[in-house]
Amino acid sequence: MIDLSLVIPVYNEEENLRELHKEITIALKDEPYSYEVLFVDDGSRDQSFAIMEALHEEDPRVVAVKFRRNHGQTAGFAAGFAYARGNYILTMDADRQNDPADIPQLMQKITTEDFDVVNGWRENRQDAFIMRKLPSFIANRLIARLTHVPLRDRGCSMRVFKAEVVQELKLYGEMHRYIPEMVSFAGFTMSEVPVNHRPRVAGTSKYGISRTIRVIIDLITVLFLQRFFDRPMRLFGSLGFIFGVPGILLGLFLTATKIWAGIQGGLAGFNSVQLGERPLLLLAVMMVILGVQFAVMGLIAELVVRTYFETQNKPIYTVRKVVQSPVAEIQKIN
Repeated sequence: MIDLSLVIPVYNEEENLRELHKEITIALKDEPYSYEVLFVDDGSRDQSFAIMEALHEEDPRVVAVKFRRNHGQTAGFAAGFAYARGNYILTMDADRQNDPADIPQLMQKITTEDFDVVNGWRENRQDAFIMRKLPSFIANRLIARLTHVPLRDRGCSMRVFKAEVVQELKLYGEMHRYIPEMVSFAGFTMSEVPVNHRPRVAGTSKYGISRTIRVIIDLITVLFLQRFFDRPMRLFGSLGFIFGVPGILLGLFLTATKIWAGIQGGLAGFNSVQLGERPLLLLAVMMVILGVQFAVMGLIAELVVRTYFETQNKPIYTVRKVVQSPVAEIQKIN
C-alpha cells in the first residue's frame, strides 16, 4: 500500500505540469513515506496529457488518467479518488498556486492528530480582490453560517484525507466546492491549517464571477441533503402546513362571512355576498392547492429515500469506531 496519493485534476495546464512535478519531488524527497502523483486530464485541448505520459516514463510514481471529454473538476477529483492507492489522499490544483512545500505540514497534522481531514487555508490569497477574493469571502461566511461548518477557506483545493473518507464521498455535478460540508455531514472530523498561496505564473484561470450563481444553487442542494436527506417529509410537510392551513382557514372565513350575511339579511343578504369576485377566494384556493402539492411531494420523497436505503442496504448511520472482543475470547469466558 502506498502511503500518500496526490490527486491533481488538470485542464489545459501544459505550461505548469513539469514545474509542478519538480516542486512535488523536491518537497517530498526527504519525507519518510511513499507517494504517487495522480494527474487526471479533464479533456485538455493542449499537450497536457502528452506531458503526463512523458513524466510517467521518467518517474514511475506518476499516474496519468485521461477523460474522453471535459467533465469538470468534481469529476477529476472523483476519478482521482477511485484510482488512488494511498492510505492518505491529498488534493491540489495543477496551476501551481498551491505550494507543494505545504504537503509535509498537512501530513504532519493528519498523522499526529486525530483528524480525518485537514483543509488548507489560503491565509494570504494571491488573487484579484473584486473578481475572486471578495466573492469568496462573502460565500465562505454565508455557507459557514448556513451549514454550521466554520471553515475560513472552503474553496482551497489543497486538503488531505484519510482514505476511508474519500470512499464515503459521492461527488456529482460541481459539488467539489462543498466537500467540507459533505465530510462534516458524514460525521468525520476536520481541521484547518494556513498554507501558502502563489500568484498564477503560467496558463489561464478557469474561474470567473459567473460561478457565484452556480455556488448558490449548489448550496441549496447541500442544505437539503444536510438537513432533510433522510427525512424529506419534514421540509415538504412543513411547507404544506405553512400554505395549506392558512388557505383552509381563509376559505372557512369567507364561507362564514357569507353564512353570517344570510343569517342577518336572509336570502337577500346571503346573495349579496359574492365570494367569486373576491381575490381572497383565489388566494385561499391557491394556498390549499400548494399545501396539498407539497404534502404529496414529501410523501414521494419519503418513498424515494426508503428505496435508496433499502435497495442498496445502506445504513442510516456512520460508525467511527468499534471496540469489540473476538468471539473466541468471549467463548473462553463463558
